[in-house]
Amino acid sequence: MNYLSTRGDTAPRNFCDILLEGLAPDGGLYLPDHYPQVDAATLARWRDMYATQGYAALAFEILSLYIDDIPAADLKALCEKTYTPAVFGTREIVPLTKLHDASTSSARTDFYLEALSNGPTLAFKDMAMQLLGNLFEYELARRGEQLNILGATSGDTGSAAEYAMRGKHGIRVFMLSPHGRMSQFQQAQMFSLQDENIHNIAIEGVFDDCQDIVKAVSNDLAFKRQYKIGTVNSINWARLLAQVVYYFAGYFQATRDNGEKVDFTVPSGNFGNVCAGHVARMMGLPIGQLVVATNENDVLDEFFRTGVYRVRGSADTHETSSPSMDISKASNFERFVFDLLGRDGARTRLLFHDALASSGRFDLSADPAFGQTRERYGFVSGKSTHADRLATIRDVFEQHGVMIDTHTADGVKVARAHLRPGVPMVVLETALPIKFAATIREALGRDPDRPPRFDGIEKLPRRVRVMPADAQAVKAFVAQQCA
Repeated sequence: MNYLSTRGDTAPRNFCDILLEGLAPDGGLYLPDHYPQVDAATLARWRDMYATQGYAALAFEILSLYIDDIPAADLKALCEKTYTPAVFGTREIVPLTKLHDASTSSARTDFYLEALSNGPTLAFKDMAMQLLGNLFEYELARRGEQLNILGATSGDTGSAAEYAMRGKHGIRVFMLSPHGRMSQFQQAQMFSLQDENIHNIAIEGVFDDCQDIVKAVSNDLAFKRQYKIGTVNSINWARLLAQVVYYFAGYFQATRDNGEKVDFTVPSGNFGNVCAGHVARMMGLPIGQLVVATNENDVLDEFFRTGVYRVRGSADTHETSSPSMDISKASNFERFVFDLLGRDGARTRLLFHDALASSGRFDLSADPAFGQTRERYGFVSGKSTHADRLATIRDVFEQHGVMIDTHTADGVKVARAHLRPGVPMVVLETALPIKFAATIREALGRDPDRPPRFDGIEKLPRRVRVMPADAQAVKAFVAQQCA
């Protein structure tokens, strides 16, 4: 399997090269040169495998289609090391909880939450990041090299990356986050880590400023090569690939046979989580709709409704109670648009490099390709507000006795508007409620449950550097720490 750039660079690269590289040299994102197709016999075999052998076996089968430069025995061992009940709490790894939704009418629609938040940091990012940490350590040891990971987080990516990489040989982590814009629990998870290879940098700005700095540093090829800069953000294909697996696992749990279709709703900010669903659907998984749920920062919902992709500046990015989705520049969206435009790298570059740089927007509303977003690719969308969030958290708790976090609430609210009679709906749960305790108290008048291992985390000493939104300053800090 070879990988190419969304902006036209077709120089063949294998998986382990792009694992350590992050962005392509032309500023694009990597994708496989084709999506392997899963036929009915393979899907049936995988269904039985997941039921009898578990999630790690399923992950190995799917990852093997995309990774041919790691020996099979080693890749299997990495999957088995990553996806264990000891790390994720259950044999299924991503168990479904069924909710019977009152808004269905003519035919029964099964409504599920898929639990992706049972890992070390209580967020769905652990599903990919735990594997990524093991892949990085394996490949760096094989090459005798070191890696400096530069990442940006609006909340959950940072802690998931740091917990996956802490203590790993040959790896340093430099994680950028928007100063003061994460929940207290999220900040405590990251900033309380005292490991010498973990460096937290709080940027005076919003998440998009952090993400822009990561891209700017990654696009400085001389600096990137000198300091061996890699990334764990969802722009890294390996992370998105790992997320493909739980769509298959969710599908197998929600259906009895492979003749059924399932709809998935995904709380979306950077488009990585739902882009993994797009990949699974392109492989042949019987997904009907991919429902993109946004909060007040609705750049993605606006595109899927109107065909206009319009990024917002810092002043126009709302600070919300689902902060991990407070993103107005969805990096992974470029991967989908590349597919939407028939994998035209030159045109994708014109949109994401030239048009966004000059006007901050592009318009595909009159392009025949835009009509395919729903008809061919299954995408629909919706938006949730703070009031919706509170009402949904309250309703799900009162009706079903299930407490959900703010981002999952956005997903449930939007999913209810897209239920189809007889088609199961699976909402991807993105985090445990304790990460957003203030909003849970506002909705329910009580504190969410807290895993005992996190008792008192907000009171622990913190290790964090506050810096301006300046790529040069971040580069100087990285260079200093690597001296």
